[in-house]
Amino acid sequence: MKMYTTKNLINYCLVIVSVLMVTSCEEYLDKEPESIISEEEAFKNFRNFQGFTEELYHCIPDFSNAYWTNSWNWGDDEITSADMNFHVIHKFDDGNFWGWQSEYDGWGASWLNQADASRNDDRFQKDLWRNGWYGLRKVNLGLENLDLLVDATPEERDFIKGQLLFFRGWFHFQLIQYFGGLPYIDYVLPSDEPLRLPRLSYHECADRAAADLREAANLLPVNWDGTQPGAATSGKNDLRINKIMALGYLGKNYLWAASPLMNLESTGSREYNSDYARKAADAFGELLTLVENGDTPYSLLPFEDYSNNFYTTGQGWRIPGGTEAIFRGPYFGANGSNWGTSKQYQPAIIQDGSNFMPTANYVNYYGMANGLPIPDITKPDEVSGYDPEYPWRDRDPRFYHDIIYDGVQVVQGAMPADVEQHRYANLYTGGSYRDVSTGSRSGFLNYKFIPITANRYDDGFNYGANLNLHLPWMRLADVYLMYAEAAAQGYGSPTGKSGNFSKNATEAINTVRDRAGVESLQLGVGAVPAGLQGFMSELRRERAVELAFEGHRFNDLRRWLLLIEKPYTLKTSLEFDRAGNFDTEDPTANRVLNLREEVILERDYAMKHYWLPLKNSDVNIYLEFSQNPGW
Repeated sequence: MKMYTTKNLINYCLVIVSVLMVTSCEEYLDKEPESIISEEEAFKNFRNFQGFTEELYHCIPDFSNAYWTNSWNWGDDEITSADMNFHVIHKFDDGNFWGWQSEYDGWGASWLNQADASRNDDRFQKDLWRNGWYGLRKVNLGLENLDLLVDATPEERDFIKGQLLFFRGWFHFQLIQYFGGLPYIDYVLPSDEPLRLPRLSYHECADRAAADLREAANLLPVNWDGTQPGAATSGKNDLRINKIMALGYLGKNYLWAASPLMNLESTGSREYNSDYARKAADAFGELLTLVENGDTPYSLLPFEDYSNNFYTTGQGWRIPGGTEAIFRGPYFGANGSNWGTSKQYQPAIIQDGSNFMPTANYVNYYGMANGLPIPDITKPDEVSGYDPEYPWRDRDPRFYHDIIYDGVQVVQGAMPADVEQHRYANLYTGGSYRDVSTGSRSGFLNYKFIPITANRYDDGFNYGANLNLHLPWMRLADVYLMYAEAAAQGYGSPTGKSGNFSKNATEAINTVRDRAGVESLQLGVGAVPAGLQGFMSELRRERAVELAFEGHRFNDLRRWLLLIEKPYTLKTSLEFDRAGNFDTEDPTANRVLNLREEVILERDYAMKHYWLPLKNSDVNIYLEFSQNPGW
C-alpha cells in the first residue's frame, strides 16, 4: 500500500505524536520554540490529520513475517521438527502460555509481544500487545482533536473518524479474544491520575467495540477509489480501512461474543448466545449482499488462482490477496518472507532449514471430493468411498493444493545423482523426509503457502523469483463461513438466515465448497448427523479445511470450548508402508499397507488455558486490573 504521506510527513507526524503524548517531559520543554508543532497545525486539514492516522496502519502486526521463521498456528493443526523448540507453539504444547510474552521468549519470535515493538518498517518489531495499546492511545488522541479539523470537507472528516473508530474497535477485539474482558479505553488516559479502570466482561467490551465498528462502517466508503479523499492515491487504496472491513470485524466481534467460551465468561452459559449470533449474521449479511450485488471490488478467487490468497511469485513482490483479501496489514520490505517464512515448510534434506508441518490428525479433516468426511482414517468407508489402502485417492481438491503426501514429486528440475532418491516425497514410515529433528514428524508437508519449486534444487527462493508470502487477517471465504455459523446458531437451524442476505447457512457453506469443486453439504448421510448437530460438525470441519494454517484454529477451538477436550489435545503422525509398484505419474494410485496413527504428544490442558495470562508487571499496576483465573 502506498500511504498518503511522504517519509518526511510521517516523521513530521511522529513529532506531533511525541508532542501530544509527552507534554510533561522535561526534554520536550527544552526544545527550541520553532521546533514545536501546535495541535492546531497538526490536525487542521485532511492531509495533516491523515498523516497522523497513517501510523495506526504501522501498528498492525505482520504475524506471518514477524521473525525469521514464524509460528502462528497454536491449535491441534501444526507441529514443528524437533530443532524448532524455541517457538511459541512449543511453549503452548507444554501448557506454558506465559510463552507469548517477551519476558519468556529469549528469541523474540512471538508476534504477540516484542520487547522492542515500534511503528517503523521493521517487521520484527510488529506486535499486538505493545502496538495495540499504543494504537489505542493514538486513536483517542485523534478522536479528541477532531474539532481541530477545520480545513476539510464533510467526507474527509468522515473518513478520518471512520478509520480511528475502526482501529479502536479492532485493537480491543484482538486483545479481548486472547485475554477476555479488559478495560475499554475510549479516552486519553491522563498521566497525572491513578489508573482505576476495572476489567469489563467480554460482552461489555464486545458491545463497546461493536458501537465503534458500526459507526466506522457508516462513515467509510466501500472503496476509497472514486472518492475525493482517495483521489490522490487512486488505484493504491486496497489496504485502506473501508466499510467492508468494518462490517467484517463487526460481524466477527459479535460471533465471538456469541461463542460458548465468551458467553460462559459473561453469562455462565456454555451454549451459544443466539442474540449475539443474530447480530453477527446481520453484519455479515449486509457485507455479503454488497459483495454479491457487485457493489464492491471483492469476490472469491477462482480455485485455479487460490494460491494468490497467500503468496505471489514473479510479480515484483506484489502483496498477495487479490479480490478475496478483506483485511491485510502493510508489507514491510521485499524479500522478507523469501529469507524466512517461506523456507520453513520443507525438510532439510531438500532445503537448508527446518520444518513446520501439519499434524496427521488435522489432515484427516480433509475429506472426500464428494463432500463427506472420513470417519476413521484406518478403516474403509463405503458411503464416502474412502479406502485406507489408497488414502490419497478422490480427496477434497484442497487436500492436493495444501498438502504434500507420500510420493508427490517435490523437485521438478535437475538433481545430483547422489540425491535423486529425494525427488519424490518419501513420507512413509522410515522415509528420507521423516527425520524427527529436521524433517516431517507427521508424515505430511504443508505447501499451502509456497510453490512446488521452493527447494534448493529448483531455486524457487532466488531473489528474482520475488516469492512473497503474506497472509491476510480476513478473507471473503472466512466471512461466508462465519455468516453460516452465525445464521445457524442465531436461528437454530441449518437453513437459518439473516433478513438482509439471500443465502441461508447451508448455502453459504456450499458457496465456499463450490469454489473448491467439493460437493454440497449432506446432512444425515454417512458419518454426518442430521440437523443442527450435523451442520456444526461440518461447519467446524469446513473451517478447518478452508482456513487451514491461516491462524484461525487456536481461537476457534478456544471459543468452541474444545481446546482442552480430546481428541483436540492430541497431535499425531500417520505411519504406513509402501506396497507394490511406485507410480511416479499419479501418486494417488500408490497402495499403502499398515496405515495407522500414532500419538506424538498430548497437551495437558485445564480450564485456565482458555485465556492467556496477562503480564504480571501489568496486573500489578493497580488492584482492579486482575490476572486471568488460574494464572
